[in-house]
Amino acid sequence: MKYSDRVYGQFNITEPVILELINCPAIQRLKKIDQAGYKPLWAKPETRVNGTEASRFAHSVGVFILLNKYQAPLEEQIAGLIHDVSHSAFSHCIDYVLDSGSEKEHTHQDRLFPSFVRKSGIPKILEKYGFALDYILDDGNFPLKEKELPDLCADRIDYSLREAVIYNELGEKDRNYLLDSLTVKDNYWVFSSFESGKKYAELFFQLNTIYFSGLPSAVMFRAVGDCLKYALKVGYLSENDLYTTDEKVLGKIRNKVDSDGKLSVLWDRMNGVIKAHNDPSDYESTVFCKSRIVDPLFLNGTKVQRLSETKPEWKKVVERESKPKQYFLKFER
Repeated sequence: MKYSDRVYGQFNITEPVILELINCPAIQRLKKIDQAGYKPLWAKPETRVNGTEASRFAHSVGVFILLNKYQAPLEEQIAGLIHDVSHSAFSHCIDYVLDSGSEKEHTHQDRLFPSFVRKSGIPKILEKYGFALDYILDDGNFPLKEKELPDLCADRIDYSLREAVIYNELGEKDRNYLLDSLTVKDNYWVFSSFESGKKYAELFFQLNTIYFSGLPSAVMFRAVGDCLKYALKVGYLSENDLYTTDEKVLGKIRNKVDSDGKLSVLWDRMNGVIKAHNDPSDYESTVFCKSRIVDPLFLNGTKVQRLSETKPEWKKVVERESKPKQYFLKFER
């Protein structure tokens, strides 16, 4: 299978278990789940879900490709490919809808993951090829795929580079420079120099400030969360609907907008028709955004060092940006 990826370019996928997993319904559903949450209906096409750029599917295959390129064990490549199958429609917006979610940590998907996978067609595929499901579900077995912040992992590397490319924050030359500078040592991702590690860390900081935990994301999370929560409360949606696709959920809500004044307001909020501002002295609701920051490892000669060891001021950035960001929102209506 020839696959064209926006970050890594052309890639030939030949491993039978990977091909079967990619084509299973659980993975295919991710083509219609927006990576960042929700883009208003007027958003530019290149930033919205289209199956190849801004979707959970593209990210999931990207994590697999990255792990494959660095010769991670096949089990780890499988874990990377399936790691997002339990995402709901609109991704982390679910943390602003259900009581089991977490605004500060965005952990709903992770908590749901094992049970979601077990109910999907994935276990049969793994059994067919002789892989143990419990082993695949245990992140402790896969240090390249998953590590806690502020370390790097394949998941974190892929979503950051992918968002940077989609939003034109990273050109082809710099993207290739960062990818070429990556290496693996003792199951840690390591940059080949202080300069490349610093460049990636500053890019990640910029992405977090503008996109991951910026005001537009706060407004999006609050507005989409409120709309979905209301639709659930009045019965326009069931909780099962949330685990279909963005398009199906939107369709069910859209059908009720004209006949429900409150839903119409919430719909206009999530689509940017009604604006919001952030003001701690005058607000109607608060919202937290998970904040992310990295402190990369790099090679200083033959020694592996952390960026903050050479750049002490980065330690303060890591401490500050590791805390969830709180916003105080008031919508115009």
